[in-house]
Amino acid sequence: MPAPVRIDLVADFVCPWCWLGWRNWLAAKKLAPDIRTEVTWRPYELDPAISEEGAPYRDYMKAKFSGENADRWKAMRTHLEAAGPGAGIDFRFDSITRRPNTVNAHRLIRWARGQSAKKADAVAEGLFAAFFRDGQDIGDKDVLTGIAVDAGLDGAIVADLLSTDRDKDDVRQEAGFFRQLGVTGVPSFIFEGQFAVPGAAEPAILADALRQAANLPERD
Repeated sequence: MPAPVRIDLVADFVCPWCWLGWRNWLAAKKLAPDIRTEVTWRPYELDPAISEEGAPYRDYMKAKFSGENADRWKAMRTHLEAAGPGAGIDFRFDSITRRPNTVNAHRLIRWARGQSAKKADAVAEGLFAAFFRDGQDIGDKDVLTGIAVDAGLDGAIVADLLSTDRDKDDVRQEAGFFRQLGVTGVPSFIFEGQFAVPGAAEPAILADALRQAANLPERD
């Protein structure tokens, strides 16, 4: 049996395109059901300079998308809200009050992926839903602990780890590595470490990339 195709999914959990891209990936796998895959979530900080306490969401977005960029964000938001239901996503941007620093969210998924890919996927879904659907602050340690428990992790252990600085430097170094690799936006799907599909590509495009990766000569 061929080895599973390895995919590094570089993402940030305050990026709505990353949730859409993840759901498109799940749909893509159904288009190529004979190919086994192994997805590893990789960290990326869209704004590594934001304080660990986060910032008021509306103030942050107004500063980021001011002037001509305001129309750009409005167009993006309209597109996302229209595309979301088809992917089973209910974007509720009006419910978001806090723009968090995501280093703790990335620490959480790092610990989850150390246990199993299934738990990592569950944590990712929990993070996206908590932020974009429920308007929760995914920089808050209690919120993160709740997401961890729902994904099958030990809440007491996670809460204890979050009270320390464990793996913060490793997360930031890993995120820095992908920036140096040339990743300038997320999501980015890197297949077998050889080629990437950037953005929330349609399922058919991702499925074609998966088939291409499965047929790489180096995998024969």
